[in-house]
Formats: sequence, structure tokens, C-alpha cells
Amino acid sequence: MFRSLNKVYYVCHAFAYSSRFIGLSVEPRITAESKLPKQAVYVGNHQNSFDLFIFPSLFPKRTVTVGKKSIVWIPIFGLLYWASGNILINRTNRKKAIATIDQIVDQMKASHLSIWMFPEGTRSRGRGLLPFKSGAFHAAVQAGLPIIPVVSSDIHNKIKLSRWNNGKVIVEMLAPISTENLSVEDIPSLMEECRQIMENKLQELTKESEEE
Repeated sequence: MFRSLNKVYYVCHAFAYSSRFIGLSVEPRITAESKLPKQAVYVGNHQNSFDLFIFPSLFPKRTVTVGKKSIVWIPIFGLLYWASGNILINRTNRKKAIATIDQIVDQMKASHLSIWMFPEGTRSRGRGLLPFKSGAFHAAVQAGLPIIPVVSSDIHNKIKLSRWNNGKVIVEMLAPISTENLSVEDIPSLMEECRQIMENKLQELTKESEEE
């Protein structure tokens, strides 16, 4: 399943470099605590297609993303996404999605790679932080790994390709949330804790970016 240790990392950083060509200034921030775990489950807020140019600025090595199987049908990008070693899951079939999460956990334990997921499951498109799906949290608890939230300031309707300057966006990697000694029964409260932390940070970063 994991065909390369750092292939996704290098592809992501090519996208990060490309952010300047759409007039976007990205300020990545990484807390000291988030650098400590050698393996984790990263979760980010998913706003729109421009996330491709924002999150890669701090995408970690030895990490692959988990996305919807339908991504593979996106022209050019879908093939690149698959060939880079990312993971495609069928979210429309709950049994298959759960089985895939189990396989991902087994592979994470064997390879010592981290995974990156968007727990909202779809782009929010200005609707704020949407409710979370549980896949990322099941993976973290089963693998016994911390969850590291990554939050980007609001970019809804702020980027126009016809402009040279689309302003600044701030993206921050937060302190890990421990899953030590947690079980499946703890997942709902873990999801709520993580979502609240990300919601607060989203508001904070959005306010800061708008004031500059």
C-alpha cells in the first residue's frame, strides 16, 4: 500500500512552491510540540481546492494522505495522487471504509509511516468547520498514535486567479492530542475535543490574517 517513504512529501512541496503563482502568501507555523512524535495521524480542515497550495508548506516527511476513491478520476491530479503513494478509500461503503482503515493501521505499524486525513470528509466551501467523520480517530486509537491538528485560516472567496496578490493565509500545526490508553468508546469525545481545538484555532488565525 505504501509505495514510497517520501514521494508524497516531495510532490507536496512542489505544490507549496507553486502558491506564489496564484498570488498567495502562505505563512506556515509549526509548534515545538508537534515536532516531537516520530509518527502520528495528522488532521486538517478542508476548505476548497486551494488547500493543495497551503497545507504542503508544512507537510511532514514519511507521511501519506488518505482520500476518497473518486479523486483518482480527477484529470492529471488523480493519477498523480495515486502514483505518489497516497491511499484511496471508498467512503460510500462503510464496511469497505472500515476494512481499509484496519489495513492502514496494520501498514502504519509495519512501515512507521504517518497518515494525513481531512476528517470533515469534504470541502467546507465557506460553511465553517463541518462535522467530523471518525476514520482518522479510529486509526489513531487503533495504532496508539497521537493526533496532530493542522489548521488553515479561512480562504473562502479570498482567492481569485485574475489577481496577482491574493493576500496571506496562515497555516499552523498544533500540539499533539494523545490517544494513550483510549479505546473505541472514547472516540466520540476525542473527536469533539479535536474539533473544538481546531475551531478555536481557525477563528484565531482567520482574525489574525484579516488584520494584516
